[in-house]
Amino acid sequence: MQWPDLLTGTSKRDHITPVLASLHWLPVSYRIHFEILLFVFKSLHDLAPFYISELLSAYVPARTMRSSSQALLTVPKIRHKTRDNRAFSVVGPKLWNKLPCSSGGRAGFLISLDRDRNVYTRFMKSHRCYDLVPTSSKLVVFDTSLQVKKAFFALVSNGVRAAPLWDSNKQCFVGMLTITDFINILHRYYKSPLVQIYELEEHKIETWRELYLQDSFKPLVSISPNASLYDAVSSLLKNKIHRLPVVDPLTGNTLYILTHKRILKFLKLFVEMPKPSFLSQTLEELNIGTFRSIAVVHADTPLYTALGIFVEQRVSALPVVDDKGRVVDIYSKFDVINLAAEKTYNNLDVTVTKALQHRSQYFEGVLTCNRHETLEAIINRLVEAEVHRLVVVDEHDVVKGIVSLSDILQALVLTGAEEGKYSPS
Repeated sequence: MQWPDLLTGTSKRDHITPVLASLHWLPVSYRIHFEILLFVFKSLHDLAPFYISELLSAYVPARTMRSSSQALLTVPKIRHKTRDNRAFSVVGPKLWNKLPCSSGGRAGFLISLDRDRNVYTRFMKSHRCYDLVPTSSKLVVFDTSLQVKKAFFALVSNGVRAAPLWDSNKQCFVGMLTITDFINILHRYYKSPLVQIYELEEHKIETWRELYLQDSFKPLVSISPNASLYDAVSSLLKNKIHRLPVVDPLTGNTLYILTHKRILKFLKLFVEMPKPSFLSQTLEELNIGTFRSIAVVHADTPLYTALGIFVEQRVSALPVVDDKGRVVDIYSKFDVINLAAEKTYNNLDVTVTKALQHRSQYFEGVLTCNRHETLEAIINRLVEAEVHRLVVVDEHDVVKGIVSLSDILQALVLTGAEEGKYSPS
């Protein structure tokens, strides 16, 4: 005896279809179709695991057709008819495309399909910060009782731009020592009649933080290794920081320092996912980058003036231009650390060109792009060159804007890049 017989007292000779209908039970084949369509629906609305949702992609016809607005899915080509026809990536789109395109059908389920519009957002929400922590890496940590000059020399010798600060008295991490701190000190006290610059480097880090960096001091912003990468990107951009310590909530140990560069490289090199269509759009079409009030310096600009621009405009690099506005070099915050390494910070009246002669690393030249290049080309260039920004120039190499890692991550993850508009902060 079957379940419908027990529930309704139906004879085994009676027709079963009306009984199943009265119980709102679907025939087995329809039930299977329903479950598959439910998985499709969840995948398209970010309710399914990424490894399932990545199997589906929106159908985009080569030219504008009526099917363009019908929320169809692409049915992949198959090699083995019997086996491949049973795959979710094939069956799902076939069943989905058979649904009526109406307010109660496909269109009702998926009003704004554009399947690839938030592929990076979904990926970032489904992966943890721990996924980016390498099995082996170097982490430089400073005790707040360390002398400032030793700390900055350690930054240079280890090739890092920032380090977490450990307070032995509080037994916890209390902040980060960055190149920005060094720039703030130089700019604030270089012309001070009360403080000599060479005396500052003899102080301990804790003295710097308490006496000289009161206005710019910020509490430590960190993140748990179990937090999503989406939260990490949000924290980096919201707090306008470039380094985010991953701190174990149980031990309080810093495991790794997350950066824009590391996250973008992870997305580019270590992630297999469908390529979003907006990657083929240009910077101009997506409006990604900063193109107004671009801070630049000239070859004869005094170094102290350049430091003032770093502090006041909170930029991380300054294109060096000639009299016609053409880019010839770039002076970044990281170049400032060479002043500490060579103890040449007592004369900040030298020109930017003179200061750039103290670069400790080989400089390949200014990396540029134009507004007509695709977002994919820009990302590839940033990742391969391992730089933080590209200078946007015109056909005459005149500076027109800056596109940074922050701009790229903002567009990929937090802003609707698929909508074709991005407003830089």
